[in-house]
Amino acid sequence: MRSVIIIPARYASTRLPRKLLLNETGKPLIQHTYEAAQKAALPESVCVACDCVEIRDVVTGFGGRAVLTDPNAQSGTDRIAEVAATLDGVDFVVNVQGDEPELKGETIDRAVRLLERHPNAVMATLATPIRDKQQLEDRSCVKVVFDGSNRALYFSRSVIPCPRQWNDELLDANPSLFYQHIGLYVYRRDFLLQLSGYPQSPKEKAECLEQLRVLDNGQTIMVEVVDEPTIGIDTPEDYRRFVTRYKASV
Repeated sequence: MRSVIIIPARYASTRLPRKLLLNETGKPLIQHTYEAAQKAALPESVCVACDCVEIRDVVTGFGGRAVLTDPNAQSGTDRIAEVAATLDGVDFVVNVQGDEPELKGETIDRAVRLLERHPNAVMATLATPIRDKQQLEDRSCVKVVFDGSNRALYFSRSVIPCPRQWNDELLDANPSLFYQHIGLYVYRRDFLLQLSGYPQSPKEKAECLEQLRVLDNGQTIMVEVVDEPTIGIDTPEDYRRFVTRYKASV
């Protein structure tokens, strides 16, 4: 199966303005994500689907590939679908979020293999256990629940499942009761092109989670659990912690 990585890149960000262009490490955030994506072995290429010339110029400036897409696209899914429509002979499209600079290459490869193993699924994604109550209750941390066959049931910014009575021991359950959704998707290209034509569902609009559009249309998303969480950059505090970790590692 042939696969490619497309990173949707949007200039505006409510909680962290211009976050993909922040460069306190000496590199813009989008470059960190791009270079992390390049470490995956299975996808053939990496491309940024951007909504403005400034991001495009930054990406091409560090030697990356970037494509300008419709600035009025409703979501990152629609943005990558616009690029995927121009690609022939590709089976899978990997959506790596632009604010996931610490995503591991082998993690991307695991998601690709997951979709290969499940021909009846249209998408694959990843999750990791949540062991911290503050993280569990954080609305910027997207949670996922899945059935015994690892098919996604729902994604939410709220606590799911929601215990009727709280007990801290719930965080220590094995297997875990709570899972963080990792911002990585692998789509079958043909389905991705269909999905971009579906209207946004009410739940998608309420939660601001694109993957709910897939579930609302009765499709299957497979979920694989990984041990190492990736850490998305959503707030100024998230970025400061990333900068600290990065500087400590170089």
